[in-house]
Amino acid sequence: MAEKLPQTLANHVRLHPPFHFFLIPCGIAVLIMSIVNVVKHYDVLEAWILLVLGIMTPVAVFLIRINPLKAQDRLIRLEERLRLEALLFEPLKSRIGELTESQLVALRFASDAEIPGLVEKTLKGNMQGKDIKKAIVTWRADTFRV
Repeated sequence: MAEKLPQTLANHVRLHPPFHFFLIPCGIAVLIMSIVNVVKHYDVLEAWILLVLGIMTPVAVFLIRINPLKAQDRLIRLEERLRLEALLFEPLKSRIGELTESQLVALRFASDAEIPGLVEKTLKGNMQGKDIKKAIVTWRADTFRV
């Protein structure tokens, strides 16, 4: 059995083929077809009903993806705050609340040894999530993200 590549900054973004290559294109296709149908049959009620359904499809597909990610980010935020409580000493420990959701989500990829220095740099420089990820030397994989 072939080993998976270790997770890094370059490969940590996850594409979910059924979602990204089926649901999104199909949702867009349904919207386009329903618009074409209304243009051709603007005087038919069913065409307008299909247009409403065509608009609902991409919105529903978008929400199907975004809502679980938001719930997951809340859990990551909680998990990282608990991790930081265990790893940091004062004065950084008392400043955990100053970290934004984006910063906490990005810090989850940092190894335990890197956390104190990275948190200090993040708080001093108000680093963005992408900058935090770039600054990580020893990557801690998160393979459970949906």
